[in-house]
Amino acid sequence: MKQDIVFWELIQYFVMKREYRILHISPDHMEVWLEGLNHKKAPIIRLHRQDLDWSSWLQRDIENASHHVVNFKNQLRKRSLQALNIYVSSYPPVDDWEFRVHEPYINNKAELRTVVIHEGNIHQAVGEISNLTGDEVRIDEDMIMDDEGLQHLKQQVLNASSQRVKMEQSIFQHGKPLFTYLFIFLHLVMFYLLETNGGSQNPETLVKYGAKYNPAILEGEWWRFFTPVVLHIGVLHLLLNTMALFYLGTAVERIYGNARFLIIYLFAGFAGSLASFVFTSSLSAGASGAIFGCFGALLLVGITHPKLFFRTMGMNILVLIGINLAIGFTIPGIDNAGHIGGLIGGFLASAAVHLPRHKKLFTRIFGLGAAVGLTYFLLLQGYDSENPNLLLSQAETLLQQEDIGEAKELLSKLEGRENEYPEVLFYLSFINIKEGRLEEARDQLERLTAIAPEFHEAHYNLAIVYLELDEIEKASASINKAIEIDSTGENYLDLQTEINHLLENN
Repeated sequence: MKQDIVFWELIQYFVMKREYRILHISPDHMEVWLEGLNHKKAPIIRLHRQDLDWSSWLQRDIENASHHVVNFKNQLRKRSLQALNIYVSSYPPVDDWEFRVHEPYINNKAELRTVVIHEGNIHQAVGEISNLTGDEVRIDEDMIMDDEGLQHLKQQVLNASSQRVKMEQSIFQHGKPLFTYLFIFLHLVMFYLLETNGGSQNPETLVKYGAKYNPAILEGEWWRFFTPVVLHIGVLHLLLNTMALFYLGTAVERIYGNARFLIIYLFAGFAGSLASFVFTSSLSAGASGAIFGCFGALLLVGITHPKLFFRTMGMNILVLIGINLAIGFTIPGIDNAGHIGGLIGGFLASAAVHLPRHKKLFTRIFGLGAAVGLTYFLLLQGYDSENPNLLLSQAETLLQQEDIGEAKELLSKLEGRENEYPEVLFYLSFINIKEGRLEEARDQLERLTAIAPEFHEAHYNLAIVYLELDEIEKASASINKAIEIDSTGENYLDLQTEINHLLENN
C-alpha cells in the first residue's frame, strides 16, 4: 500500500504541479506515460508500479520502454529525446541490478534514464528524480492512506488530467470555418474573372479589378487597401495562397470563432496593403498579408497559452514564419512589406478581439490602441509629400499623362538614391527615350539591370534602345533575358521575333 501511495503521489505531482499530461495509462492503472515538452530535461516520463524480482526482467523492460520513447521521438519529429523511466517496487530485484540503471539506455538518439524506487530508498530516489528533471520533487513518504483514500487520490489526478484535456480541446474548437471557405471561393471567382478579362498577370487587368496601385490610391481609391486580398497573379500564386489559407485560416477560425476571424483577416489584409503602399511603389495583389495575419493570430495564442502552443503547433509556426520572411528578403519581386504589415496587423487585431472567453481588458485596449496608432502612422507616411514611394507613384501618373516636365521635377528629389529606388532609373530612361536621348537611356537601363536584374520591363526597354542604336546582338540578349524572367508578355515575344528576323537577314 505504501508504494502504491508513492506511485500516485508522483503522478499527482507531475500532472497537477508540473502540468504534465497523461499520454497513456494502462487498463490496470499500473503504467502511466506522461508528456511535458516544455520540461527540457524530462519531456517524457514513464512510471511503472511493478514489484521487481530479477534484474534480467528489468533490463528487458527498459529495452521495451526505449522503443516506445523512439516512437514518441519520431511522432514529435525531434532529432533526439530524453525520457525518465521510474519503477516503484516494494523491494529491489534479488540479484545485482544497479549496473543496469547506472547509465542511460540509448536507442536511436532516444535517451532513457531509469530510477528504481523501493521501500528502502524512497528519499534517495526522489532526490535523484529531482536532479534528473531539474525540479524539486516533493512527496510525503510517510503518508498513511486506506483503499478509499488511495482511490480518491487516483480519481483526483485522472479528473485533473481530463479537465485539462477538455480545456485544451475547447481552445481549438470554438467555431467551425465559414469565412475561410468564403474567401477561398472568392479567390477562385476573382481569378476566373481576371483570366477571362485580359489575364491575371496583365497589369491593366489587375488595376481594373482592384490591385494595390499607388497612383489610384493617391487619387482617392481607398478600397484598394482591401480588394487585393482576393486577387492573385498567376496560377502558382493562387494555389500557394489558397492552400495556405485553407490550413491556417481554418485553424484560426476554429480558435477565434467566425466574427473574430473575419475582423483579424480583413484588418491584416488592410495592414499588409497599407504597408506595401508606404514602402513599395510596385503594383501588387494577393492574400499573403492576410495569411501572415493568421500567423500573427496564432502567435497571440502562443503568448496566451505558451505551454499548449509549443506542445502543439508552436515550433512549426515559428519556422514557417521565418522561412517565409527569409524567402521574401532573398527573392526579388516578393512584397515583404505587405507580409510584415499583415503579420503585425493580424497580431494586433487578434489582441484587440482576443480569444473567446478571455476578458483580458488591458490586452484588448493595447491591441486596439496599437492598431489605430499603426494605421494612423502609416497613413501619414504614405501620404507624406516627401515619401519616395509617393514621389514614384506620382511620377508614374504624370508620365502616363505625358506631363514629362513635372515628372522630371519629382524624380529629381530622389537623385542619388537610385540604388535604393531603382524605379527612378526606369522612369528617367523612359523620359530620355521619349526625348530622343537614347545613349543616356541606354546607360541608365544598363545600370538599372545591374542593380535589379529581375526587372524584366527594364530588359525589354533596353532591347528597344539597343535596336534603335543598331546594336542587334545586345538587343537579342536583352529581350531573351526579359522573356526568361517573364514569358507571358505578348510584346516581348513580338519584339523577340522582330530581332531574330533581323539577325537572320544580317
